Amino acid sequence: MGGDGQVTLGNVVFKSDANKLRRLHGGKVVCGFAGSSADAFALLERFEAKLRDFQGNVPRAATELARDWRTDRALRRLEAMLIVADREHLLVVSGTGDVIQPSEGVAAVGSGGSYALSAARALILHSTLDAAGIVRAGLEIAADLCIYTNRNIIVEEV
Repeated sequence: MGGDGQVTLGNVVFKSDANKLRRLHGGKVVCGFAGSSADAFALLERFEAKLRDFQGNVPRAATELARDWRTDRALRRLEAMLIVADREHLLVVSGTGDVIQPSEGVAAVGSGGSYALSAARALILHSTLDAAGIVRAGLEIAADLCIYTNRNIIVEEV
């Protein structure tokens, strides 16, 4: 999983070296986020609590978080998305109650997400890069195209 370092306020780069990835549950789960930083951190805390509640079961924790996110009045207003992964699962969690397991094993969120996803899919088919290399190259391509994405890339492997 990878993330760039850019945080914007409107059309201004506010921070260029943010870490948008977090290791949870003793380092066994990696979570990435996009959207409002404060909202994302609130969701990360809730997801981490769900992981504890369900003994590290990523699909169950993600499903319960999505249910709460959709039905809780305060949570419903949060504007962020999460990608969560362990060795067996890769899931995208949204505020509309979606928990999506991507069919190709590749997922992306955020402003540059579509660019990074397209690049990663092409690299899987037409390169010999390993997973970390594909993540990094996909994000670099996204950074070339999206003004809200930069090249301060962090990659975490599970």
